[in-house]
Formats: sequence, C-alpha cells, structure tokens
Amino acid sequence: MMEGGDAGQPSSVAMFFRRAGQSYQRMLDVWTPYTLARWLGALLLLVAFLGRILYLQGWYIITYALGIYHLNLFIAFLTPKVDPAMGTDDYEDGPELPTRVNEEFRPFIRRLPEFKFWYSATKATLVAIACTFFDAFNVPVFWPILLLYFITLFCLTMKRQIKHMLKYRYLPWTHGKTQYRARDMASGPLK
Repeated sequence: MMEGGDAGQPSSVAMFFRRAGQSYQRMLDVWTPYTLARWLGALLLLVAFLGRILYLQGWYIITYALGIYHLNLFIAFLTPKVDPAMGTDDYEDGPELPTRVNEEFRPFIRRLPEFKFWYSATKATLVAIACTFFDAFNVPVFWPILLLYFITLFCLTMKRQIKHMLKYRYLPWTHGKTQYRARDMASGPLK
C-alpha cells in the first residue's frame, strides 16, 4: 500500500506546463506597457512574412486569409463594445455612447482592447509564417483577383465603419488623459 503524499500532487508534466504558462504570462505582463515597441515588433513580423511571400512567390491564400483576419481585428478595435446601432437599452451590459445632446457622456470602450488586438494580430502572423513552411497550404490561385477583392472589401468595410462613427458621433482614437506638467520652480515666483 502506498503511503500518502503522492495522490494530491500534480505530475511533473502538469507542473512543467503550469510553470511555462506562468512564465509566458509574466512575459506578456512585462510587455504590456511598451505599446510602440510591441507594434513595431508586430510590424517587423508582418514585413518578414510579406518578404517571405514575395521571395517564395506562393502562399497567396494564406496572405489573403491573414489580411481578412487583420481587417476583422481592426474593425473590432474601432467598434464600441456596446453598439448603439443595436438599439438595446440594457444598462447592465455597461456604459453606452450618447446619441443626443442632453444625454450623459459615457466613455468609449472598445469591443477589442489594444493589447488583445496586438496579441491576436501577432499570433495570426506567426501562424501564417508557420504555414509558409508547408506545401499543403500553397494553394495555386490567381493573386491579382485576391488583391482586388481584398481592396474592395477593405474600402467597403471602412466606408461602413466611418458612416457608423459619424452617425453615432464617436471617435475611437484617444491619446489618453491630458497630462498637466508641474510648474518649474526655477522659472521664478507666481505672477
């Protein structure tokens, strides 16, 4: 008969994956405040992917799928969490945008926060890069048709999004809270 202790302890494999998950989360937490550096890294990955596509002259369907996914993420980033077009009056779901002058101001809350946007776009780009290493994903397709279709889809989607922004009077671009600088004491007394 086994003497206690082993039954309640997780296996070494489970402990390894738990530690790996904690290390990964700690790395993401460290990167969170560095918005510009994160986006430059994501842009560098995207440029590396596009360079690989141009060099190999293939995997256009993967590029198209990545572009559509990035467009979907961008639209979710621009859209408010509570869409005023849905016409719901449920205040349980959170704050809503004002649609009349006499309504109370409610802050713009994104459907997809910036960090999740970056994280999803970076993961998708890494998956797309990985797909270019397998010939099974190199489906022969006439790429100019895909490019024209993507440009048309992008223009129509952005036109609809801009109309939505104008109709419900919201602006998803914010630069954060206004920061006031302390007066320099060396410049002299108050006047």
